[in-house]
Amino acid sequence: MFLTLMRLGKGIPGKQWIGKHRRPRAVTWQMKRNMLRRLEREAENEYWLSRSYMTPEQEQGHSAERRLNRYLDMKAARTSNFPEHRYIADHLGHLKITKNWCN
Repeated sequence: MFLTLMRLGKGIPGKQWIGKHRRPRAVTWQMKRNMLRRLEREAENEYWLSRSYMTPEQEQGHSAERRLNRYLDMKAARTSNFPEHRYIADHLGHLKITKNWCN
């Protein structure tokens, strides 16, 4: 029997684990341990993010060459399977079998 039911004589309406007026969950030692681990991980992330790896001068344009190479590779990959050029002379070459109309 819940404490609220004993003291106030009214229960939790509807399902007891969902909704606006739900039964509060008991905090276990596993929940505390997991929360501490998450907070420690967040503190460590904040520590490493607060210290920059490169100076602003080093960071300026440091990946321009890599991006250019990646773009050129992508461009070459697109054009590698592009069909060869076709000319109108190749398509209409069968019409030049006899040139009676030229004489």
